[in-house]
Amino acid sequence: MEFEQLRSHSVITKHPLNPILSAKDVPYPSRCVFNAGVTKYQGKYVMIFRNDYGYLGGCLFEGCNLGIALSDDGIHWEVGAEPFMTLEKAAMPECKRLYDPRLTVIDGVLYLCFAFDTAHGIRGGTARVREDFSGMEILSLSAPDNRNMTLFPEKIGGKFVRLERPFTVYSRGGKDRFDLWLARSPDCVYWGEHALVLAVEHVPYANDKIGPGAPPIKTKKGWLTVFHAVDLDPNRGKRGWEDTWKKRYSAGIMLLDLDDPRKVVGMSKLPLIAPESPDETEDGFRAGVIFPGGMILEESGEVKIYYGSADTVECLATADAEELLRLCVEPKH
Repeated sequence: MEFEQLRSHSVITKHPLNPILSAKDVPYPSRCVFNAGVTKYQGKYVMIFRNDYGYLGGCLFEGCNLGIALSDDGIHWEVGAEPFMTLEKAAMPECKRLYDPRLTVIDGVLYLCFAFDTAHGIRGGTARVREDFSGMEILSLSAPDNRNMTLFPEKIGGKFVRLERPFTVYSRGGKDRFDLWLARSPDCVYWGEHALVLAVEHVPYANDKIGPGAPPIKTKKGWLTVFHAVDLDPNRGKRGWEDTWKKRYSAGIMLLDLDDPRKVVGMSKLPLIAPESPDETEDGFRAGVIFPGGMILEESGEVKIYYGSADTVECLATADAEELLRLCVEPKH
């Protein structure tokens, strides 16, 4: 496949109001709003988003926090007056940056997965969000280097299950070559039973790394699961605010077995969502980036997929659940 010809699949419709959330919607310092976790909880759509503020040039920002927004329709959002979580509120030892939230409701409880930087590596965290959104209770913090954690929306075999992406730099020749893994836990605190789910070489439109995206959604045929896929082209030059940006992020889709989600039932050989519009490929902090962080199955059969665009704004795409399933199980795709 020619990477330069990547396009979103025809089953996908990008919302005409995109971006559905951007820095101008945030009532406190903000420059980039993206990579949000989105779910339904207590009769509302809930979004917790990454908020980078105080751009300093290059790839540097003054800081990053997590904002919160609520919606009645999943399209129009009201942002909270203050950040949901800051470094000060989190009070986590060594934490230098808190970012990339993912939201999942399990047995009526709202859980948050997130990444955070420390002086000794990138770690992933899992927390329980308070019902009034006033904060969170941290349940587990991974060892470095791990991130992109997403929880399945129900226990499988009596255990919590999450997808994750460890950074296997040293053992993979010192280069990006990161795959998508699974772990289990009896209590969302102690994690083990790690297993490889999907590798870079399994994805035709990735040559650099892959990893989890939004938490999976349950269907009769399996766990419908989006993931991010990255291709690297050393000939790419300035594509955003930085001097150079050589990567492109797309979203893929696969189906995992209901009882044993280590097993890939099927996967589309084509990207599901690719950067193609001007605001995705020309503008923004890092052009050419699509990163899915939230996916909701509506009663109508519509699937809402929320994704960060160009590491700058939050967008929405929709598709029919049955068409997404066909992409994963029919060989021609």
